Order: sequence, then C-alpha cells, then structure tokens
Amino acid sequence: MTGVLQRKIFVGCKQLGLDTEARHDLQLAVTGKSSLSDMTDEEKRKVLARLKQAGFNPEPRKHGARHKRAPRNDLRLIHVLWKKLGEADALRDPSRKALNTFIRARFEKVWQTVPADVDMLREWHQIDDVIQALKAWAERADADFDFGKHRK
Repeated sequence: MTGVLQRKIFVGCKQLGLDTEARHDLQLAVTGKSSLSDMTDEEKRKVLARLKQAGFNPEPRKHGARHKRAPRNDLRLIHVLWKKLGEADALRDPSRKALNTFIRARFEKVWQTVPADVDMLREWHQIDDVIQALKAWAERADADFDFGKHRK
C-alpha cells in the first residue's frame, strides 16, 4: 500500500501544481515529517486527505480512455500567430526554436513539463494557453490579424 499512497500523493501534487519544495512543506505541516519515506501509511493518508481538501481529484481514468488529441488547426494557429508577431517586429527571433523557447519559459512552471516541440502538444488546455498568450501579445503589438474568426 505504501507505494500506491506515495504515487497518489505525487499525482495530487502534480495536479495541484505543487513542486517538490511545496510538497515537502505540506507534508511537514500535516505530519511533522517532510519525507514520504519517513511516514507511516496513516500519515500518508493524512497528506492525501489534505490534497483532496485542496482540490485533488484522485479518480483514475477509465481503462482504455485516451487524452483528447489536439486538432491540428489549433497547432497551426500557434504558428500563424508566431509568424504574425514576427511580421509585426514584436519578436527578436521569429524562428521555431524561439517559439519553443517562449513556450518553455512561459509555461514550464504552470504545466510542470513542456514538450520539446510545439507540435508535440496534445493537451487541449495547453494549446489554448499558448494561443491565448500569443493572441494577447499580438493585440498589444498591433499585429495584423483578424481575431474575430478565432475567438473562443
């Protein structure tokens, strides 16, 4: 049971956006111990209960369920917005590598992990985060783009 509880705690922390330091602080506050390996199963259950109070939903995905795949149009829109920002001289570097660097810098802390390339994004909410950030930037930069067609 120890391994199962530990995995649930890690999943809960990831779902709630807690990094390792925040997890250790939470564990210390709940049990007086910052390390999971020093805790009993009962103490791990208390940590898990605190994560649930904070909004963690431990329900497993249904067997065979897949993550919703991103429509290719959404990914193409990211590239179009980046190109428009480049044409508006809002970018120092309009390359694909710079786009990936932007995504990594802007969203790594929020998402915990960022794919190596923009076209590897599959989670619809991550794609939408990037699109909304680029749209806002393009509007501030007065980029020539018709946003009316693409509003969500």
